[in-house]
Amino acid sequence: MHCKKRIRDYGVKIGRLEAGKNNSLTDVAGVTVGHATIDDQECKTGITAIMPHQGNTFQEKLIASSYVLNGFGKTVGTVQLNELGTLETPILLTNTLSVGAATEGLTKYILEHNKAIGRTTGTVNPVVGECNDMLINHIRESAVTSEHVYEAINKASSTFEEGAIGAGRGMVCYGLKGGIGTSSRLIDLTHGTYTIGVLVLANFGQMEDLNVSGTPVGQSIHEHLSHSPNEPDRGSIMIIVATDLPVTDRQLNRLIKRTSTGLARTGSTIAHGSGDIAIGFSTATKIPHEKPIEPISIPSVHEEDLNPAFRAVGEATEEAILNALVTAETTTMRDGRVAMSLIEAMERYGLIFEE
Repeated sequence: MHCKKRIRDYGVKIGRLEAGKNNSLTDVAGVTVGHATIDDQECKTGITAIMPHQGNTFQEKLIASSYVLNGFGKTVGTVQLNELGTLETPILLTNTLSVGAATEGLTKYILEHNKAIGRTTGTVNPVVGECNDMLINHIRESAVTSEHVYEAINKASSTFEEGAIGAGRGMVCYGLKGGIGTSSRLIDLTHGTYTIGVLVLANFGQMEDLNVSGTPVGQSIHEHLSHSPNEPDRGSIMIIVATDLPVTDRQLNRLIKRTSTGLARTGSTIAHGSGDIAIGFSTATKIPHEKPIEPISIPSVHEEDLNPAFRAVGEATEEAILNALVTAETTTMRDGRVAMSLIEAMERYGLIFEE
């Protein structure tokens, strides 16, 4: 799955809990991820698609919720998602000015697979998130099309690449090259073992704030770059949380709030200009689109069972961000400056991660 070296391959272990088999969002059974990447002389951007399960998400909806840490963002679909507590489409990530194209493509895809929408049943609520990749990508060119949405969905798999790929192609994180990262954690409860998976689109932060497992590596890198300006944090992060833990949408909202602990441990201050948004779903219960005769039963854990899940989602968020940083390749920005990979910066300046 991961041909690139990840943060653990450099001797950095985040947190106390055990990771899932692939240390990935897709450790939650049924979840897949796909990318479509645009990478030419001007446009470096793309689409990342998260498929919540392998059935028809409109016909079999999932318990879902979203949480806004800072609302400098342009998501689609989160109003209805929070009102009804369900997710009925894949989740797409892209750049800010391609939200419209992504929404159009996702809507077309869902309509093709659900002939009743807009005829004998209601409409559909596509869910799309974004970050601003204008430092690397010529974002005004609006290079993303519906075809890229289909490509990302059709490529979705339990194995996928991290770093400067898909929606992450043009992202910058902590003044370094950012992008897509993922991680997971297992929690053991009396009634079973459950998985918490996280995927991030990382495009936020000031370089001097970056911490890696408590080591202020960003400050060290910044000191070596005497020409590096102290730029304001105007980026964003989209955090996607998947779990097979049986929860209500209220409990899920409590869970995804705790992504903030992992985000903060990497050094984020959740700045004014940063759109920091979490979207989560649970695969434990499928809600039928058609109203059944009998009441729907939704199992949920006791509130005290959420404590290990809170720890798990924080650890997985922290590690997912670091994986995005170490797997992304050094890239030249539009103004000629270079967004280095974290590892290249560490090696260039003779820095090491402290144990």
